[in-house]
Amino acid sequence: MQYIYLYHTKIGRIGIAENGASITHLFLPGDEIKDFQIQETELIQQAAAELMEYLDGRRREFNLPLQPDGTKFMKMVWKELCNIPYGKVCTYQEIAKRIGRPNACRAVGLANHRNPIPIFIPFS
Repeated sequence: MQYIYLYHTKIGRIGIAENGASITHLFLPGDEIKDFQIQETELIQQAAAELMEYLDGRRREFNLPLQPDGTKFMKMVWKELCNIPYGKVCTYQEIAKRIGRPNACRAVGLANHRNPIPIFIPFS
């Protein structure tokens, strides 16, 4: 079962979803949300608290179990995105090189675009 709960934040209304063990989605304002049971679980509460601290500038890293759904390649990209330090940026080419696929810049961009847990998994 997938659970979701909605919160009002500095960036608008967001939805945080989990699968009973890990955070699976972060829905930003304007994203379509469907096929979730609305329930505020302990894990969702923890994720919301960490996100609020982050948005207030009091947190730079998240301590949450994350389980984004995607291809093996996408998961490699998302894992590498989590290694980007707070306040730093990397190009798609840099990420492609770090995962051992130096010619996959466009695919890295696509994986970045399809990230189902933005902010918790940073954008490049």
